[in-house]
Order: sequence, then C-alpha cells, then structure tokens
Amino acid sequence: MEEMLAFSKDFLEMMVRFVVCLVFNWFIIDRLYYKKSRRRDFYFTFMLTSVAIFFLVFYMIFGLDDLGGKTSMGIGIGLFGIFSIMRYRTDTMPAREMTYLFVVVSLSVVNAISSRVSLAEILVTNLIVVLAIWICEKHLKAKSRKLVQYDRIELIVPERREELIADLEKRLGIKVLEVEVGSVDMLRDMAMLRVTYDGDNTSANSILKLRREELSQF
Repeated sequence: MEEMLAFSKDFLEMMVRFVVCLVFNWFIIDRLYYKKSRRRDFYFTFMLTSVAIFFLVFYMIFGLDDLGGKTSMGIGIGLFGIFSIMRYRTDTMPAREMTYLFVVVSLSVVNAISSRVSLAEILVTNLIVVLAIWICEKHLKAKSRKLVQYDRIELIVPERREELIADLEKRLGIKVLEVEVGSVDMLRDMAMLRVTYDGDNTSANSILKLRREELSQF
C-alpha cells in the first residue's frame, strides 16, 4: 500500500519538467499570442493541448522503458507529427494559429522526451524558442485577412477604391491595407471581399464563419 502511494523519482522529475513546459507554453500563449490576437478559444486549445501531449508522450516512453522496449526519438516525433497536423472540423485554423499550435506541440514533446538531458539544457532550449517568437512578433509587421460579405457593390469598381476602403475601415474598425474582390451576386447586391488589414489592431477578429461554397469564391 505504501509503495502504491509513494512517488517515484521518475514522477518527481516529470513534474519538474512539466512545470518548466507549462510555464514556457503559458508565456508563449498568454504574453506573445493572446496579447495580440485576443482569441480565447485558441488560448483554451493551446493550453490543454500542451498539457495532454506532455503527459501522453512521457507516460508512453516511461511505459516502454518499464516493458524493456527500446525508446527512441521516433516515438516522440511520431506523436509530434500526429498532433501537429490535427485538423478541426468546425473552422479552418489560420496560419498564425497553426504555427503557435506547432510550437506548443513541439515544446511539449521536447520537454517530455528529454529525460537524458539536463534541466539547464532544457531551459536554454525553451528560451531559444521563446526568443525566436518574440523577435518575429516584434519586428515582423503582422497582417491579417478576413472575408467580408459586402452590400455596397457600387463601390467595388476600381474608380471608387478609396471610397470602398474608407467605408470598410469605418464599418469594421480596422486599418485596411488591401482589398480583393471575389464573386459578385447581382441578384442580392452582394460581393465577397478579402480584406487585408493591420494585424496589430486587435479590435477585429481574423476569423469570419462562412459556408464552404462562399469560401471557394476566391
């Protein structure tokens, strides 16, 4: 009974590495991703994904060691590949969110399979990833896109492009950088527009739910 309730050395080591993994993933998600995007749904997804993958990878490798199996990087890379190509059947994940999911999965796998690597080396590895993300977010101008069903089709002609941009900025509350016109429905006086705007402006959501046939109009 005492043995069942006792914590092994491997478990305590796992918890230390889990704390490191959780802290760095939280910093990436909360301070680098969420601060700019304000997407609570992806915040929820990224955090729980990092926790689940860490424990899944660690216990799979730990279990193989107990069974006398041969542990290799292939196990972690295989799981990494499975989870990094996940596709959600509701909304298409934008490139920026997919990149952050890729990073979160990567760090969770790396921290889980690094039992033969010192804690100092793990900390340096996580810091390098965080620094790379911070540099990209700070120095690369973020641009986001959204699809808009637009009702004033008289403004989509090239001669009235400035009026179109001014109307979109007023109604959407964003700084419009570029507008592309897709299909035009003369019967309903509607047009599909792809609006490129300044990604630093977090007042607009980068996701707009449209039907699949509408998304194919570009």
